[in-house]
Parts: sequence; C-alpha cells; structure tokens
Amino acid sequence: MTKTQKLLRELIALPSVNPSLLPSDHPRAGEHRVIDFLAGTAATTGLDVDLHKVFPGRNNLLARLSPAAKVKQRILLAPHVDTVDVMDEKQLVPRQKNARLYGRGACDTKGSVAAMLSAVMEIAQSGKRPASTEIIFVGLVDEEIGQGGSRAIAASGLKADLAIVGEPTRLEVVTAHKGNLWLKLETRGKAAHGARPDLGRNAVHEMSRVVDLLETRYARQLRRRRHPLLGHATVNVGTIQGGVQTNIVPAACAITIDRRTLPGEVDAGIWREIWALLRQSGLSAALASTKSAPCMPMETSSRLPLVRAFLRTAGQARPMGVDYFCDASVLAHGGIPSIVFGPGDIAQAHTADEWISISQLERARGLLVKFLQSLP
Repeated sequence: MTKTQKLLRELIALPSVNPSLLPSDHPRAGEHRVIDFLAGTAATTGLDVDLHKVFPGRNNLLARLSPAAKVKQRILLAPHVDTVDVMDEKQLVPRQKNARLYGRGACDTKGSVAAMLSAVMEIAQSGKRPASTEIIFVGLVDEEIGQGGSRAIAASGLKADLAIVGEPTRLEVVTAHKGNLWLKLETRGKAAHGARPDLGRNAVHEMSRVVDLLETRYARQLRRRRHPLLGHATVNVGTIQGGVQTNIVPAACAITIDRRTLPGEVDAGIWREIWALLRQSGLSAALASTKSAPCMPMETSSRLPLVRAFLRTAGQARPMGVDYFCDASVLAHGGIPSIVFGPGDIAQAHTADEWISISQLERARGLLVKFLQSLP
C-alpha cells in the first residue's frame, strides 16, 4: 500500500460531515478531526502549518512549502475536506475491491486531499522543490454548503498565480464550470372550503402553470444559450409546497428552482428574464433568493502560461468544462486564476457506494509532482 492510499484510508475513517447537515453535537459533525490530522501529517515533513479561522471551531488548513529564494510565484492546491453525511456507518470503514477504494468522501474530495498533500510532502522530502515558487496546500471547509472556506481565502487577500481546486474530474483539467442560482417562487390565492372552491382562488393551480412555463418554454429558451465547454444553461424545479389540508382551497404555494448559469450571465439578469416571462404569460409570483452568497460561473483562460503548462503535464490538448459549482469560482472571482482537477468521477459523489479508482488516485499524485517540480 502506498503512502497516498494509506492517507486516503485514514481520511475516510475520520468523519468530516459539514455541520450544517447535522445537529451541532452530532459525533460526525465538523471538519476539525480531518483538519487536525492533516496539520499533524503535514508538519512531519517540514511544511509550515497554519490554521485560519472561518467559523467558530472550523478552520482552513494552510501548509506551505516555501522556496529558499525569494517567492516569485505561488501555487495553491485547494481541495475541500467536508463531506455530506453517510447513509450507513459502514461508509466510514474504507474497503478495497477491484482496484477501487470505497468510503464516504473517497472521491468528493478526500481523494484529491490525499493526492495533493502527498504530492507536496513528496516534493518537500525529495529536496527537489522549486527554486522560486511557493506551494500551499489549502484544506478548505464548508464547500458542500456555503463555500465558507474559499470565501474566507478570497476575503483574506491571499495572492496566487494559480489555484488547482480538487474535485473529481477523472483527471481532466477543467477551466470552466457553471454557476448556481437558487430561487424561491410563491403564488398567493384565497382560502375557501373545499366544497365551495368557486369562493376561493387556488394557489397550487396558479403555481402549476408557473412550473409548466419554467419546465417547457423557459427550458427551451435556455437550450439556445450555449457555451463551448459547458453546453447550455438549465432550469430545474426542485421542490413544491402548497396547501394545508385536503378540504381547504390552498391560499399559498411555493417552489424552489435550480438555475445553472453560464459565464456572462448575472443573477440580476436572470431575475429580470423570469419576471418578464411570467408577465408575458399573464402569471404572477413573488421571487426570492435562497442562497446567502452568489455562486457565479467560472471561466479561466487556457492561454495563461501556468494553465498551458498543467495541460501539457496532463497530456490534454484542450480543457474541459463541468456542470457543477465548486470553490474554483470563489477563488477565481477573488482574483486567483483557478482550474479544477482531481481523481474520481462526480457520478460517484454523494452515493451510497462512493468509490475512487486507485490508479487515478496514484496518477493524480504523480501528475501533480511532475507539474510542481517543473516550476522555476
């Protein structure tokens, strides 16, 4: 068993469920066990370790490999350490089968954590560190809910020439991903007895027309809006709630929608186009955002020298795009050019039998070592 595989097994066995998904006193809640373990592991190889407070009891980890000479450029390796909750306690027991390692967080994104930190530690121990490039491993908290960790890094003013954000991309170098806008729409009616619906106004019926409009006409409109790496924008009605009792005409109904956005789209413009579509169709609904912070789309130029260099290292002719939102957007909009890269497949994330290919895990570490050692 390699050091990278051993590290990943240890990480899987340490629960780090985003505390927003569990009661605060739940034994699986919080990233602190993983952060503390990684800090101790990084320190054993001479990395300079700092903990940066994000929320009470929740810290980002920064482990630095500094050059002997003056720092001329800085690279961040930035995976997140929080996971969704387990569906079975067995997911906290790593197991290997058919060249796959199973367990919660195996691909999302403890595999990236293990590959990235292993790469930095290998370079630190080899004595072949870059002469003027500082490498910082950044273990981020809170990606699964509000991206508090990456937002804290962006707000701190930390400067870097490139961030490689760890997510399961099947080792594809990703330079663009979609944004994410969640909206709540509410329709209002008038309550009445179910025996006399003519005396009321049914908010659920009104909302059904809104849902149909969004899932048909609006969805077709979005399919005409395309990006070369990301395809088209999308809309999905995710939840609906209305009425209080079968024999009462419902006076209120609410839905939430997931609108995946493309580079160039802004939240205010999306609000306006939905309002306009409702008005044109003779419908009315109140709109509100359900996210506390913007989740904007991300696109980093593949012409940047460091991005080109990483593409060459990965043997990839052109970059890829992904549909999901991640910390790369936050860091990029905070002024750090960012790409997404890591072992594993997003199709396995959050599943009951989450797994990662061991060969991808090892190849990720090898590619990162090769790229980092090629830097000046």
